[in-house]
Amino acid sequence: MGSLSIWHWLIVLVIVVLVFGTKKLKNMGSDLGSAVKGFKDGMKDGGGTDDAAVPPQQVTGAAKPAHTTNDSNTVDVEAKTKS
Repeated sequence: MGSLSIWHWLIVLVIVVLVFGTKKLKNMGSDLGSAVKGFKDGMKDGGGTDDAAVPPQQVTGAAKPAHTTNDSNTVDVEAKTKS
C-alpha cells in the first residue's frame, strides 16, 4: 500500500492525457524545457553580469597593490593617469 506500481502510474498518465490532451501537454513540455534552458543560460552568464553592475571604486592616493594578476577580467582603475 505504501508504493505505487507501474500500473498505477500508467493509469495516472492516461487520466492526465485525457484531461489535458496531448497538444496541451506538448506545449507545457516545450515551455518547461525553454524555461530550464533559460535558467541554465542565466546561471552561466550570471557571474559576469554581477561584476559589471558594480561600479569600480575610485583609488585616490593609494599605493598599487603588491599582488598583480594577469586576469583578463581585471580592470586597471589607474589607467587614465598612466602614460
